[in-house]
Amino acid sequence: MNWCIIIPLLVGAICALLGYLLGKILKNEENSGVDVDVWKNKVARLEADLKACKSAKELVPFNAAEAAAIFGKKIKENDLTLIEGIGPKIAELFHNKGINTWKALSECNVEQCQSILDEGGDRFKIHNPGTWPEQAKMAYEGHWKKLFDWQEELDGGR
Repeated sequence: MNWCIIIPLLVGAICALLGYLLGKILKNEENSGVDVDVWKNKVARLEADLKACKSAKELVPFNAAEAAAIFGKKIKENDLTLIEGIGPKIAELFHNKGINTWKALSECNVEQCQSILDEGGDRFKIHNPGTWPEQAKMAYEGHWKKLFDWQEELDGGR
């Protein structure tokens, strides 16, 4: 037998076995499992944030001068009374439900709007919020001419 080959192989095998056993003993399995869970949760949160950012539209800047030129009066940003059919009392109902902006109103569906009106009492139930979310979307996105023309149709020519 050639000891020049057997001794290094034997020493290598013993070192590998000792390294493996020491690694198992010294490694705290519970902590590494927790670390992995922490990082998985962090990655999941970051992926959710990224998805939300990708799906969210950019904020549309409010152009008061353009709105005033089309409507012929000063328009306040996020004034819900600009929407045809919404007066100060209805705007107050929506504000009480956390709907304070055109964007928020545009994200409501008609059923949610009707529910808010129904909760306001009998005098509000007669109103028809069928076009409010779409009007609010036009206002939020700055489509003033389109909104004005549609409101003219809704109101019968004012």
